[in-house]
Order: sequence, then structure tokens, then C-alpha cells
Amino acid sequence: MEGFVGWPEDVAARYRASGLWEGVTIGGMFARSAGRWPDKLALVHGEQRLTYAALLARCRDRAARFAGLGLRPGQRVLMQLPNTVEFVVSYLALTMIGVIPVMALRAHRHAEVRHFLRASGAIAYLIPDVVGGFDFRAMAGQMQTEFPGLQHVLVAGEPAPGQRALDALPDGQAPDTPPRPSDVATMLLSGGTTSLSKLIPRTHDDYVLNARLCGAAAGFDERTVFMAILPLGHNYNLASPGMLGAFYHGGTVVIASGTSVDDVFALAQRERVTVIAAVVPLITTWLNSDALSAYDLSSLEVVQNGGARLAPELRRRLREQLGCTPQEIYGTAEGLINMTRLDDPDELLLESSGAPVCDEDEIMVIDDAGNEVPDGEPGELVTRGPYTIRGYYNAPDKNAEAFLPGGWYRMGDVVRRRGRYVYTEGRRRDMINRGGEKISCEEVENLILAHPKVKSAVLVGMPDPVFGEKACACVVTRPGQTLGFAELVAFLRERQIASFKLPERLELFAELPVSPVGKILKRQLRETVAERLAQERPAVGKT
Repeated sequence: MEGFVGWPEDVAARYRASGLWEGVTIGGMFARSAGRWPDKLALVHGEQRLTYAALLARCRDRAARFAGLGLRPGQRVLMQLPNTVEFVVSYLALTMIGVIPVMALRAHRHAEVRHFLRASGAIAYLIPDVVGGFDFRAMAGQMQTEFPGLQHVLVAGEPAPGQRALDALPDGQAPDTPPRPSDVATMLLSGGTTSLSKLIPRTHDDYVLNARLCGAAAGFDERTVFMAILPLGHNYNLASPGMLGAFYHGGTVVIASGTSVDDVFALAQRERVTVIAAVVPLITTWLNSDALSAYDLSSLEVVQNGGARLAPELRRRLREQLGCTPQEIYGTAEGLINMTRLDDPDELLLESSGAPVCDEDEIMVIDDAGNEVPDGEPGELVTRGPYTIRGYYNAPDKNAEAFLPGGWYRMGDVVRRRGRYVYTEGRRRDMINRGGEKISCEEVENLILAHPKVKSAVLVGMPDPVFGEKACACVVTRPGQTLGFAELVAFLRERQIASFKLPERLELFAELPVSPVGKILKRQLRETVAERLAQERPAVGKT
């Protein structure tokens, strides 16, 4: 596949010979599980309950209809469906015929979708009709006018003119030749640390391994009832271990319809959920709720946390208040996944960010000169292994920045290593982590600078007790101009970016602090904003 950077052949041969790469596709893996557990409950969403056999039949029918529409192996399809049965069926069906889903998230809007279509060359776009008051059909219609190569818009729900209903596709027949395990199976999205997201090509071989190993580290088996709350299109809930990890090991996937205490734990009680995958803001909200005691959570064994580090105190509270084991999952859509093990001693379980899930995962912690640092010393984490990519899709310039000679991927995170376990300390690159959602400062700064009243601007993280950090815009206005927070947000909304990227505070400055060489001192700005927040809190407490 043009634009795809694979593993060197000798390395790939070693992974195949060792059995790490099983020679099975994602669709083949699910079909194998359906053969082992045909009558086992595979998927629950609302009143919909599908066994493995029933779900496989739905997927095969959808795969044939996709082929009947003209979709062919190697083509890309932008997929922006919410967490529904339609998501699961469509995703597995596409992988069965070798068509590559590009995994957009529900929050993405025109600017991001336009970039994904351009970067991937997608010929089809899968969307819902209306979710949360937003009409995805209108956005897709605009994309149809801008991208002549976008041949199909497929709608889960009522289509607009020129679009098709996903459940009313023509009859067809799946191709006789299935995809090869070494083919690209899925394109995930990078965190977008310095620009709009890059496309991450994951092969069937490496992504099945990803799901298998993460599932094993989480203790998944036929007893597992996994609750999916976060987007299934994100690597964490898709395969780390997520949906695919559960399917690999014969578990049941339960899709939640909301994130509130009542939504989550009433469903957990009803379905006897054993594992919930969550993030810091959700866990914080749940632990501070008085409603937990109303539910029977005796089935719950593990609450996983990903996206941003969960404080040790909150891990302890999960164990005390919910009677379950906290499991930290730290990794990247580009590959490497570190997980605490369920039987780890407390020092690791409560303090660390976990260890690689595969013995063949190679990790190093390096200094700015590229030299490996001793255990316990901070540095940037770099990695390579059987499920870590060797390059972004069709992005040679980005690959030159993100990869070192020998195929080592730069995680961009500062960690300390103690043996195989890592302890995260922050980010090397300039990015805000809002409860697991990664915000590229450069991307938002460029949009703010387009405002006619703005002379200069930077985006910095400010501390937040729930999300860890949020975005604050630090702005210098043009002479004689002033700018209000609501005005800035309205301007950015007109640029149609995802809402989680919007600044949540505006600080105006006469000038931004700079170093002797003219570099804006973001650390100083972060400290200034944090001090102002701290000064405001006592006043708020007295009102």
C-alpha cells in the first residue's frame, strides 16, 4: 500500500515465527471467536442483545453489501459513528473485506473531517443522522461538495438527498479473496500534538496482537463483561483492550448510553459488568457521588483508567469505595501499551503507569542528545515492537520527526523507568491533556491569531481538579482593541473545531514574556495563570 511504512522483513518474519503475529485478520479473529462461542452473548446496547453467531451473521451481511456498493480492498472509509450496534457491525464488516476504516470521533467537526478526508483519500463517509442536536448529514453534504472523490455518504438513520441509509444498501457478495493479515486494517488518529491528527496505519497482524495482549493483561476471558463508555473509535476502547480484546477472549461488550453515575452503574448492576474502562474526569465524578451505594456492584472487578494518569489517592478510593482493582493503562495509538497487572503489589498498582504488555516491546528512556539514561532518571520514552508502527501514513516529514534510526518511535512523554515499569511525568511536546483529550496548542493558536483583534496569542494548560488541565488562551490584543472571552469562543466556533479544543479561560496581557532569544516563555505563563486561579479560589469559597 503506497504511503505505508511496514516492519523490515527480517523483523516481521521473527514476529510471525514466534507466534506473536498469528496470521489472522480482525474479521477472521471475530469469526473464530464466534465459532468457539456461537451462543454466547457478544454485544448489548439498550434492548439489543446479540450472540456471537448473530453478530457474525450481521457483519457478514453488511460486508457483502459494502462490497455490493463497490467498496474494494485497500480503499479508505471515514467512520464517524457513535457507540452503537451499527458501529460494531460496520467496523467488523469493513475489516472483513479489506476496506480500511479511518476512525474519526463524534466530537470532530468540519475542520478535522476535511483534514481526514484529504489525508486519507477516503471514498466513503459513515455518519449518524443527528446526535446531540448536531446534524452530521449537513456537514457530510458540505464535504461532498468539496471532495469529488467522496463517492458515498452512508447514514445510520434518515439520509439527506444524495446520501444512503446504512441499513438499506444493495445486495452484494464479499470478495473471494480475503485481506491478508499483513494488510493495513485500521487507521487511527494521532493525538495531534503539533498539528492536526496524523493517520496511524495498524495492520491486522499487529492490531489483533494488541487486543490479545491487552486483554490478557486485563484478565479477560469468557466471563468478562466489558462496559464501553468512551468512544469505540478511540484506540483505548477499541483494542486496548476494549471491544476487540473482549471479542478475542470470548467476553461480552456492553455499550453504555451515558456517563452519569445512574447511567453507568444501573447498567453495570443489570448486566453484571466486570470491567469498566474510564478516564480521570469520570472516575472523579463517580467517587464523589453519594449515589453509588444505591447499586449492587458486586460483579465489578476492575475499573481501568486511560488517557491521563490517575492519582494514587483516586486509585485507592476505587478499591475502597467500589471494591474493585484499579488498572492503569498508559500508551499510544501508535503502538506501545503499558498496563499495571491486577496482581501487582501496591507500589506498582497505585503509583506506576504500568509495564509493556509484550515481552518483545523494546523501550528506552533517552535524554535530549538521544543517550539512554539510567533507571530512575527522567527522559523521553522511545519504543519499537510487534504492534508499534514504523511510520505514519503518507507523512515522510512527520516520520522524520517522530522516528529515530532503527525504527524507534518517540512517545513525546517524559517518564522515569524502573525495570520494565514506567512512571509518567509530563509531555515533551506542547500539548494540553484535557482528561485524556489531546489539544494541539499550535492548531488552536493559529486559529486565535486569525482574529482581527489579536496581536499575539498562545494556548497553555491550567490546572483543573476534574480534568487535570484545561486550555487557557493568553492573548495580546492589537492597539486600541479589547477582546472578551465569549467573543473569542464564538469566533473559534465559527471555525468549526471540536468543542473540547475551545479555550475555557482568556487572560489578556500587555505583552507576552519572552526569553533573550525571543521565545515565548510558556512555563511562566502557565505559572501566572495558576497563581491567578489560586487567588480566585478563596474568594469563591466565601460567596
